[in-house]
Amino acid sequence: MSLLKNFATVGGATLASRLLGFVRDLLLAAAVGTGPVADAFVVAFRLPNLFRRLFAEGAFNSAFVPLFGRAVEEQGEEGARRFAGEIGSGLLFCLLVLTALAQIFMPVVVWALAPGFVGDAEKFDLTVLMARIAFPYLIFMSLLAFIGGILNTYQRFAAAAFAPVMLNVVMSIVLGGVLFLGVEDNTTLGIILTVGVTVGGIVQLAVVLIDLRRLGFSIPVSRPKYTASAKRLLALGIPGVVAGGVTQINVAVGQIIASMQDGANSLLYYADRLYQLPLGVIGIAIGVVLLPSLTRQLRSGQEDQYQRSLNNALEFSLVLTLPAAVALAVVPHEIVSVLFERGKFGPEAVEGTAAALAAFAIGLPAFVLNKVFSPGYFAREDTKTPMKFATVGLVINVALSVLLFPMFQHVGIALATTIAGWINTGLLVGVLWRRGHFSPNLTVLRKIGLILVASLVMGVVVHLISSHLQPYLTHGSLLVRLGGLGGLVVVGIVTFGAIAQVTGGSNLVAHAKSFRRRK
Repeated sequence: MSLLKNFATVGGATLASRLLGFVRDLLLAAAVGTGPVADAFVVAFRLPNLFRRLFAEGAFNSAFVPLFGRAVEEQGEEGARRFAGEIGSGLLFCLLVLTALAQIFMPVVVWALAPGFVGDAEKFDLTVLMARIAFPYLIFMSLLAFIGGILNTYQRFAAAAFAPVMLNVVMSIVLGGVLFLGVEDNTTLGIILTVGVTVGGIVQLAVVLIDLRRLGFSIPVSRPKYTASAKRLLALGIPGVVAGGVTQINVAVGQIIASMQDGANSLLYYADRLYQLPLGVIGIAIGVVLLPSLTRQLRSGQEDQYQRSLNNALEFSLVLTLPAAVALAVVPHEIVSVLFERGKFGPEAVEGTAAALAAFAIGLPAFVLNKVFSPGYFAREDTKTPMKFATVGLVINVALSVLLFPMFQHVGIALATTIAGWINTGLLVGVLWRRGHFSPNLTVLRKIGLILVASLVMGVVVHLISSHLQPYLTHGSLLVRLGGLGGLVVVGIVTFGAIAQVTGGSNLVAHAKSFRRRK
């Protein structure tokens, strides 16, 4: 199966998840708006997600996949099972200990992540309660990442990519029930939402377990031991926690500072959800597929194929990311208004979310390129170099957030995250290039320049057309407004596609034909 086909498989599943995620967030905005329950839910839900992305996805994608790939190549099926059993037992033990400690010290954890909540005792207590209920979600998602790493090594990407769809299905059902029943009590509402998160985690884990069984790969259960394999994983995983989760660390820092402004966390959450759509569909899909592919090519000595894969990933990512970034930056108000402005989500929330979205959009290409170039290090079992760069980005993000927040409030936090993302990605690309581990193809660089031109022209066209579509974007029924936004999207896609095709920025027709042939 080709790299492009694997990108499409993971990206398609992620797209389905993010679209259902929008349904979830539309219901969430209508049910809780940007009030205290929304702020508490954002912190409570982000807490296990932060640990999951740092310790599970970050560490496992950067450390486990290359080591497991080596076990498959050098020790065969039996050795791979033994390795998976050792790591799985240790992982589960650590998760149970971490969860127990989190339950005990949750007030301290919430105080550290949202110090601004301390002045509001009701909001603080509600956040602690919701975080305790939601935290076990970490266990299920970490095990999902572990099993997903095994499936991805065997080139089975669909189940792990599809699993997040189930969380959005469960949460949409829960939120639909809340709206139907008219639940108003904050505590009851918070408990229902976080129980839904935990149930969604169980369902997601079940999806990958079923696929693992279909693969015929059994993981032996044993007592946790600090084996040589565990030591090696830990040595690679600790730097990978920082390197792979730099975006999440920056988001957490922003969350702490944003807790000083009422409603800021929920405004950043909704903006984050919007720019995470292209980041998830493009960046995460590339990161998931690229790492096992590069690892396999390096193990077999296919250096030329390794370079082609990295260049192809660069081109493919920017073909999709640059126009998305320009569109989000040019018409953020229209997008936020159509998708979220209803119920408790009013015009003030639209303005705040749109401003943050525009700031995040400028950094979108950097966030995606981070997913492209980090595997170039991880595939060589080098997690320390990305960790150093991530630390530089983290320091810059914290400093800029503190400096910009007094002037720009929550928008300053988004700008700080964007600037830090570009600096981190620039360091990744530069050092990989200097070491000879990335040789940019001149044809690819020329295409990227043309893609940028096509994206900017598209932005101008979309901006002009949006002024004529204002009556359909701001008035009328939801169906009319969605139709207006859909028309704007179609104009943007057609404009970009035509310019990119004519100038040679990307042969989209050939890519589509190639994909259909492989399919």
